[in-house]
Amino acid sequence: MRTLCASTLISEVFVIGFAGLVAMKDPDLSVTMVWTVCGIAMFLCVALCGMITRPGGVALGWALQLALFASGFFVPTMFFLGVLFAVLWWASVHYGRKIDEAKARFAAQQSA
Repeated sequence: MRTLCASTLISEVFVIGFAGLVAMKDPDLSVTMVWTVCGIAMFLCVALCGMITRPGGVALGWALQLALFASGFFVPTMFFLGVLFAVLWWASVHYGRKIDEAKARFAAQQSA
């Protein structure tokens, strides 16, 4: 699960960075605010890569997906990308757990 979730989160780092470039063109948003928010979100994505398997890691990932979707109020394209990454996050968690279970079964069979 960790590999799939981390891949999704690292992809989000790039999307957030590009969304920051788009948000800079909005005259209502200051450059400092845009890059502060984007920088924090990008840092959280990278930090969460190491916390996926810890308690609450997946829930924090869902909170990040919600924040990514909510950023659509400033960059409308992010509504679409937020939904897309929420689906990718669900798939990473769901299929990642299935892969982990299959690996555990295989390891148990090999040791028996």
